[in-house]
Amino acid sequence: MSTKAHFIRGSIQRVEIDEFLSKELKKAGYAGVDLQKTALGTNVIIYASKPGLVIGRRGRNIQQLMEILEKRFKVENPQISVQETEKPELNARVMANRLATELERGANYRRASYFILRRIMSAGALGCEIIISGKITSQRAKYRKFRQGVLVKCGEPADKYVEEAVAYALLKPGVMGVKVRIMLPNTVMPDAVEVKKEKIETAEAGNVEVVEDEKRQEEVT
Repeated sequence: MSTKAHFIRGSIQRVEIDEFLSKELKKAGYAGVDLQKTALGTNVIIYASKPGLVIGRRGRNIQQLMEILEKRFKVENPQISVQETEKPELNARVMANRLATELERGANYRRASYFILRRIMSAGALGCEIIISGKITSQRAKYRKFRQGVLVKCGEPADKYVEEAVAYALLKPGVMGVKVRIMLPNTVMPDAVEVKKEKIETAEAGNVEVVEDEKRQEEVT
């Protein structure tokens, strides 16, 4: 097997495992998976907001997942470890699945969307956008947007600082799509201006004073 085919096969395997775990661990707040090759096998790290549901009683779920990964996805000697997501409100996949679950339970799409939007913004996000598409109010497909804060959609900041995920809710009228975009906190934009303090030497005493640019302008005028 060539090097190119090896990496392509590994990427396909990673995507298939991620799709499988996103369906199986939806109620556990699945946030992602990381595969690390070791000398003894493969270390599978699962991120979730509710690790207890992933592990199961006495580790039964972990044993079942290990067997499925080894037989169906051909993972060599999988060793599964579960890590809790620090802030699930800032994870787009977790919040999209949570909103899809609320819609499947019969919640109103506006009320559920605003509830998720407030949860995300209260966690410290700079901006958020929720798009719900499907047969919302009639037999004709439509979409609704709910947005708050600042959210960039193009360029390097969008790739680096914006979390995006899609989930689906199975309802009687049909399938409804849920897309969530989150602008992460502590985002530094390329055009951000930082005002630095400048050191100014006084002529009389020869001391060094720290004066901000605004105060300096006032003294000059």
